[in-house]
Amino acid sequence: MPHVPIRSAAAQSRAQARAVSLDLAEHHGRTVSAAGLYISLVVIYGWFGGMKFTAYEAEGLTGLVGNSPLLSWTYSLFSVRAFSSLLGILELSIGALIAARLVNPVYSLVGGLLSAGLFATTLSFMVTTPGVTVPELGFPAISVAAGQFLLKDIGLLALSLWIAVDSLAALRSTNA
Repeated sequence: MPHVPIRSAAAQSRAQARAVSLDLAEHHGRTVSAAGLYISLVVIYGWFGGMKFTAYEAEGLTGLVGNSPLLSWTYSLFSVRAFSSLLGILELSIGALIAARLVNPVYSLVGGLLSAGLFATTLSFMVTTPGVTVPELGFPAISVAAGQFLLKDIGLLALSLWIAVDSLAALRSTNA
């Protein structure tokens, strides 16, 4: 009679259960992670966009926008508060488009692309805004207020592009 260890059957059963658990964790983990990424950018746009309607935020933008060759001209057309409010409307709209992924991925594709454009623009402020770097400390020293505030936009740009690509993949899979 061949010797079949009882332990190996139990170990095999545990290994199969662990594999099923890992598959479930991977599948649901990806879903939860993706939802978290979408939600986080929606919250950021809701918060930042809402703040654009305050005098505090409008005045805080003047050093960034006023020194930008891409945007400084806007202050000749709009007051500081009006420009900030228009930017708030844009940011709230981008957040709504990204949230509308629940309705149709085409909305979040557009929102992701607009978001990427906005963050690419704000990253340009790192070059045009005085006081972003701290030369006396040498490279890679950047200031807390402007430099570190703008540096986070690298991650937000990457997230925006990820949302656009994820939305495009969802559109392609529904059209296939």
